[in-house]
Amino acid sequence: MSIRHLFVFSAAWLSLNADAEVLKSAEAGFTARNVVTIAATPDAVWAALIAPARWWNPAHSWSGKAANFSLDARAGGCFCEALANGGSVEHQHVVFANPGKLLRLRGGLGPLQGEAVSAVMSWELKADGEGTQLTQTYAVGGYVDGGLNGWAAPVDGVVREQLERLERLIESGSPDAAKAGK
Repeated sequence: MSIRHLFVFSAAWLSLNADAEVLKSAEAGFTARNVVTIAATPDAVWAALIAPARWWNPAHSWSGKAANFSLDARAGGCFCEALANGGSVEHQHVVFANPGKLLRLRGGLGPLQGEAVSAVMSWELKADGEGTQLTQTYAVGGYVDGGLNGWAAPVDGVVREQLERLERLIESGSPDAAKAGK
C-alpha cells in the first residue's frame, strides 16, 4: 500500500473514530495509543490476538488474504504473511510474550517497513470486571524523508482499525460485523 493510499484510507477512517489517539508526534517519530474494553476474559482475548488470520484486514496485506497471516507468540517469533509464490513477509517479530498479559512486537508495518525506522507495538491486556481492557500502543521513530509528523494520524487509523476488528471478532464472531452504537 502506498503512503498516499494509507493517508486517504485513514483520513476517512479517523473521521468515524474520533477516539483514536496520537499521544505525541514529531519529525523524528510518534506514539499512538488506543484502548478498548472487550467483553471476554484476558485468556480469550489473548487466544484471538495471536490468531491474526481471523481478524487482520486483508486490505492491509501484501497478499490480499488475511488467511496468510500467522503469529508465533514467543520471543523471536514472527508476525508473518505467506505470499502466493512461496515468498513471505515479516511484518514484526515478537520480543515479549506473556500470555493473557502482554504481547510486544518490533517492526514497521506497511509502508514503514521500507523506511529507516524502528517501531514497537505493544498489546497490553488487563482484567476489567468480567471483560478485558486491551491497550494497543505503537511507537515509531527514525528517519523518513519529510519527517514522520504526517504519518502519525494515518498509521494510527490503520492500527486502530485492526484493534477494532479484533474486538468485533471476539464480541460478535466476525471482524466485519457492525459495532453497536456506530
